[in-house]
Amino acid sequence: MDSELDWHSARAALEWQMDLGVTETILDMPVNRFEVVAEPKPAQAPVAAPVVVQEADPVAEAQAAASAAPTLEALAQALEAYPHCELQKGARTTVFADGTPNARVMIVGEAPGRDEDRQGKPFVGRAGQLLDRMFHAIGLSRTSPDAQAALYITNVLPWRPPQNRDPRPDEIAMLMPFLRRHIQLADPDVLVIMGNISCQALLGRRGITRLRGQWTDAVGKPALPMFHPAYLLRQAHAKREAWADLLSLQARLRDLG
Repeated sequence: MDSELDWHSARAALEWQMDLGVTETILDMPVNRFEVVAEPKPAQAPVAAPVVVQEADPVAEAQAAASAAPTLEALAQALEAYPHCELQKGARTTVFADGTPNARVMIVGEAPGRDEDRQGKPFVGRAGQLLDRMFHAIGLSRTSPDAQAALYITNVLPWRPPQNRDPRPDEIAMLMPFLRRHIQLADPDVLVIMGNISCQALLGRRGITRLRGQWTDAVGKPALPMFHPAYLLRQAHAKREAWADLLSLQARLRDLG
């Protein structure tokens, strides 16, 4: 009986201590908890700062490359080296320009077609042949060595879009710095802006049937919007308006001296 009472008493005492919060075995010697040194936590590896990758700005890079070109030859090289336009990968050639660089009249077309892509020159297909006849009628030619009678020709885009589709706004935006610098370096007296795409790029407006024949300014130059020769091949009745525009151009050149 005594042993049973001792066992039950001991268990009751233990449970009483546990109810009071005692969770460790009683040691032979008391422990001063103020002197116990806490075990150091394992050192954590420093967290590396996230790497921020800055995306390229195609328009800003085009602006920097074009502005740095001191000559037309340097500009052509900068255009060839420009890495952000996907059109270049699908084109056979870069269509930079044709004609006489110091000509009084600079024509800005839209984009190369199949024939232009093959030959590396703007306006060499049927539309180009019509263009040559149109300007020959007022005494201007891309082959003339005389700046007074010469033409200088380029496009908004130097590379042919797939299946001759219209250029996308982002493609025009990234190539506009090269076109503006091209006009500055060629320094013509007058610009002829041919077609809707060219008007959108240089004037910020479309609607060539309303714009044609109306003198305006572009890149600091007097500018005359005209029908694109490709349009005239499809719409022969519009040749009358094109002839009127050519006469207006001839008169403007005469006034400029």
